[in-house]
Order: sequence, then structure tokens, then C-alpha cells
Amino acid sequence: MLTVFLQFLFSGLTIGSVYALVGMGFNIIYNATSIINLAQGEFVVIGGLMMWFFTSSLKLPFIVSILLTITTVGFIAILMERLTIRPIKKTDLLLMIMITISVSIVLKGLLMFKFGKDPYGYPPFTEGDPINLFGAIIQQQALWVIGVTFVCIILLFLFFNKTIIGKAMKACAVDPIAAKLVGINVSHMVMLSFILSAIVGAIGGIAITPIALMEYDKGPMLAVKGFCAAILGGLGRGRGAVVGGFTIGILESMTAGYLHSGLKDAVALVILLLVLFYKPAGIFGSSAAAQLRKF
Repeated sequence: MLTVFLQFLFSGLTIGSVYALVGMGFNIIYNATSIINLAQGEFVVIGGLMMWFFTSSLKLPFIVSILLTITTVGFIAILMERLTIRPIKKTDLLLMIMITISVSIVLKGLLMFKFGKDPYGYPPFTEGDPINLFGAIIQQQALWVIGVTFVCIILLFLFFNKTIIGKAMKACAVDPIAAKLVGINVSHMVMLSFILSAIVGAIGGIAITPIALMEYDKGPMLAVKGFCAAILGGLGRGRGAVVGGFTIGILESMTAGYLHSGLKDAVALVILLLVLFYKPAGIFGSSAAAQLRKF
């Protein structure tokens, strides 16, 4: 019984890591712009598919492929911000959400045109036998996924709390007008938030693809679950997205293992409804008006 529980637990932690990264991507953009970017899941898909393209199709070295993938995703994020977000002079939340949904649809169509409907994968980061922990079999790549997630959490914490640029982005979240008055280029900070969130999503895609494979149409569901993770933890709270992502991942795995695999995708939506009904601010949220978010 312990073996089965541990197997489901590590499975949940692995997929929950990706949800946490997607949720953090939501928070990065939300903190800088108050925009909910529902195209966030597409960055995960693009990261996984472009990594396959560079490693398996072009046969480039592993590190070079990672750098090219991150650069490509960052460039796509710049195009998205410049062409769809920046031209909008009037900030309208509903309009911005509709724009990000449109971008998601366009990106999904382009990915289908380029890669087709087949799933893609590539070898894990390290070769070797799975790890046996009290009878539970853990793939080495699963440890990479969890480890990469925690590295991203630490780096984002240091970036937002220890660097001038990170503090400038937080200042834009508190009061954009005041930030402009002290010389911060708010427009550049918004663009940087899109780049940073895209890179975080791409890293999740790069790490999870050797285990789960990647298809062109996975983005919307990843976006929904990442958004649920962000809402559960408190929208704008970095640590909240982490807790929310791991919580949803574990509950999904336990539901699929102990109840029925067909119910696992409903877990995030049920959690979202419960949070919106009973604690709209999320686990770590203090109030809807709070603008300064901490990792």
C-alpha cells in the first residue's frame, strides 16, 4: 500500500512541478500588468516541441538546443507583447484576456501546421536505471523535473528580491505612474515580464517532454491547470503558485490512481470553483486589492 501511494505521490509531484511553473508564469505577467495571459500553456508546448526540433531533428548538442529553445520562446513572447498587448492603449481586462486567448489559438494552429498531430519526445537528460524507493519506481527524469522547478523558484526569488530589475518590476506592479516618475521604463518592464514568463514555461516544457511527450494541443489544458494553481495559491503570489501546482498535481495523481483516470482533469476545475466560492483570495492572498506580490 505504501509503495502504491509513493508511486502516485511522485507522479503527482512531477506533473505538479509543471503546473507550478505555469502558475508562476501567470503571476509574473499579472504582477507587472494585471493581465491574465491564457496563452501561457502554449509556451510550455513550444518549449517541448522546439527542444525536440533542435535535438532530434537538427541533431544539435543538448546545451545548444536548450539555449536556442529559450531564445526562440523569448522572441515569440516579445512578438506577442509588441504586436498584441502594447498597441492596446486602453487597459480593459476582458479585452486583454480575449487577446491572449486569440494568441493561444493562433499559436496552436501554427504548431499543428509545423509539427502535425503526432506526439514528440526525446531522450531523458541522464541515462540510467529508475530509482527504487520503498518499492516505488521513480524515473531519473522525474527528479530532473522536480529539481529544475525548485531551481527556477530560487532564481525567481533572488531575481525579484535581490536585483534592481526585479525590484523595478515589483515597483511597476505597485504603482506604474510612480514607477515612471522615478525613471523606470514601465513599457520595458512589461515586455520583460512576458519574456520571463515565457522562459519559465519553456523550461517546464523542456523538462517534462521526455516523460509525458509533447503535442501541439496540450497548451490550453496546461494553461487551465496552471491558472488554477495560481488562483489556489493566491493570484500574484509566487509561493502560492508553487503550493497550488504541487497540490493540484498530487490530487490529480491520487484521483487517477484510486478513483478513475477519467476524473483527473476535473480536479483542477473543482478546486478552482471551491476557491472562488469560499476563498477568492487564495491560500496566501490577503485581499484582492493587494498589488505588491512576494515570492
